[in-house]
Amino acid sequence: MLLTHEEKAILSGATGTEGDRMALEVVTETARMLGAERLVDIHSSHIDGCLYHGDSGALYCEKLVENGARVKVPSTTNVGALNLLKPDQSRLPAAERKMAYRLMVAHERMGCTPSWTCAPYQAGARPALGQQVAWGESNAVAFTNTVLGARTNRYGDFLDIACAISARAPYYGLHMSQNRHAKLVLDVSGLNPALRAQSAFFPVLGSMIGRLAGETVCAVTGMPGGASDDDLKALCAGAASTGAVALTHIVGITPEAPDLSSALGGAAPEETLSLTHEMILEARDRLSLAKAGPIDSVALGSPHFSTAECQEVLRLAHGTAFKVPVYICMGRHTLTELEASGADKALAALGVEFVVDTCVVVTPILPAEPGVMMTNSAKFAHYATGNTGHLPVFGALSDCVQSAQAGRVIWDQELWT
Repeated sequence: MLLTHEEKAILSGATGTEGDRMALEVVTETARMLGAERLVDIHSSHIDGCLYHGDSGALYCEKLVENGARVKVPSTTNVGALNLLKPDQSRLPAAERKMAYRLMVAHERMGCTPSWTCAPYQAGARPALGQQVAWGESNAVAFTNTVLGARTNRYGDFLDIACAISARAPYYGLHMSQNRHAKLVLDVSGLNPALRAQSAFFPVLGSMIGRLAGETVCAVTGMPGGASDDDLKALCAGAASTGAVALTHIVGITPEAPDLSSALGGAAPEETLSLTHEMILEARDRLSLAKAGPIDSVALGSPHFSTAECQEVLRLAHGTAFKVPVYICMGRHTLTELEASGADKALAALGVEFVVDTCVVVTPILPAEPGVMMTNSAKFAHYATGNTGHLPVFGALSDCVQSAQAGRVIWDQELWT
């Protein structure tokens, strides 16, 4: 590897803290394993390693703190395992709760912005086109590459904070222009325009992209203009959870893909698939492991719900209370906005339980007895059973609201016909 004089000095301990040396050693050795020839300077980082998966993560970060490590670039935090505003909301055992808290505190002590959200792009962290960044959390990675045009690979726990401390990342993969060209083309132009305009279409399409593309960069043609950040958020999350997707060129939306030729880098695609209505319905149905019948809860906000989505729940509910718990996962910034408008009280009156700083599929918040959980999130649907034991039912947001009010599954089939 080609290292700069400054990087060599940090690794030798001649300059910086011991924490700086530890972090750069992690980044450098990872780069060697990946076959990178050098490191690249980064502008920001989003840290996924603040979510508790075991004591090693907390001990690692506390060691960095003890050795003087501090982040050198703006660094936001992903969800932790605790709602710090309501710690008892999570049913973690006492010892795990303590370590989860220590892990979150350690990231704050290293200078991370305590955003505690899986959608940092909703909270102001929006890297510019072409900026090199080191982001964790799969949906955030896919969003920053796909929607914002910044450049990052999927950085995992331990490595993400090391990149933030060293302000460097391995120069490989999607940091390099030649690796960002699409190989696979998915054409949705043959689908009904009314279907393509539905918000519920985006998470389903995302789940298809993940299964069809795997880790291959693909281009999607035929998408309508005017998609909202929430729609694109849902698409990116679906693609990043069912596959290893980090970048999808949505032609006409992705900054690097004003047209298909640009997305392909001027080359011919290796494969082109035209998606049919039947394929969409099949992908939708794969997101449900339970069928029609009673539900035990509704979970919304994976990735975290926006203020606009919360307002849409209020509009759809028409003041009718819910018969089952409705968990809305969101960042603190969204809760603050809801409190300012009074919408938090209106939602609580319906039966909404707010989950901030964390998410119901990464820490035990859902009813302890596994049941049926309805959601409008492809990501929730994909992870629900493995992480929580609850069987998912997928539906549009309007389906979720009506089902919560009825206590049973209600699907509006006209959305899909």
